[in-house]
Amino acid sequence: MSDSISKDKKSFSSLLLKSDGAVSVLVVLLGFLIATLLVIIVGRNPAGIYKSLVQVTTGYNMNNGKWNIRYVGEWLNYSVPFVLCGICMAFASRTGLFNIGGEGQYIIGMTVAQLVALTFPPIPVIHVFLAVALGTMAGAIWGGVVGFLKAKYEVSEVVATIMLNHTALYLSRIITMAIPGTNTFKTVNFPETATLKVSFLSKLTNNSMLNAGFFIMLIAVIIYWFIMEKTNVGFGLRATGFNKHAAKAAGIPVIASIAISMAISGAYAGLGGSVVALGSFKYGRLISGQDNYGFTGIAVALVGNNKALGILVAGLLFGMLQAAQPIMQSNNIPKEITFIIQGLVVVFISLKTGMRIFISWNAKRKAEKGGAK
Repeated sequence: MSDSISKDKKSFSSLLLKSDGAVSVLVVLLGFLIATLLVIIVGRNPAGIYKSLVQVTTGYNMNNGKWNIRYVGEWLNYSVPFVLCGICMAFASRTGLFNIGGEGQYIIGMTVAQLVALTFPPIPVIHVFLAVALGTMAGAIWGGVVGFLKAKYEVSEVVATIMLNHTALYLSRIITMAIPGTNTFKTVNFPETATLKVSFLSKLTNNSMLNAGFFIMLIAVIIYWFIMEKTNVGFGLRATGFNKHAAKAAGIPVIASIAISMAISGAYAGLGGSVVALGSFKYGRLISGQDNYGFTGIAVALVGNNKALGILVAGLLFGMLQAAQPIMQSNNIPKEITFIIQGLVVVFISLKTGMRIFISWNAKRKAEKGGAK
């Protein structure tokens, strides 16, 4: 019996050492476990957490036995910017860069998409296509500038992107305020030709905010996987991320790889901003602060291990927590518990390397003791 338990422990430790996915699952479970304990400590029933999550992911309300698919639609819609901004971070990370500027690139994409939606001719299909495409391109330019500075002049991408986040916020306000009809917090409504909302999705999900942006996100995930895993460009980016000096010696254009990586990274964030602007709102927003999707995207990429499928699942997880906030209040659970879970997951995932070092050291110590006997 003891031998069986010992073998199970060894296999579990081996799994954690080899599998990034297993570590991600573990840290998510730990996050929920600690959040559950915190809720118990403050005298609330932790069942409310899980009732809320069930309602978000299935539409079933365990309190009254009613079912409403609108909650599922809202969950999927909330997940879209998390996934896209997660890919934004992952694209740069796999090239050895740390793109903390996803928020600024998201804001620029949102701003340009709004501007195009309100000023371009209202031609069906072409109008919304141009709004999304130009918003995505704006994000690519915003990220590409940082990539060029990093590749050509070794300017820190961390410092540059932090500064550009603030620049994007205030530039967005200036541009949006210049649009006729804008008041202190919003513009006039978008024309019907500039929206990503689709009537059949609205009917299917009982008037939720789910829109065509969800399918754009799925296509974007597939494109990310294809570029990174199946193309020469992706190989060059990954090689640069592993060791840029070795990559350069092997003939890979490192400078171009860095610039391309940041541009594509910014494009994903810009796409996220465009989709949120044209899918979740009827009007352009005059933002006074950041939406924080770009920053949360860093956590999504970490939890997803910078892999396409992992980021998709992690984005759905963060979207689920976001959608569950208002429902938790009705279940007598503070909505802030979702932020606690997100924070705990990020803390634990950042300790992944330390966890593996400890497991490896512990296994080595036990092996040495066994050898001594």
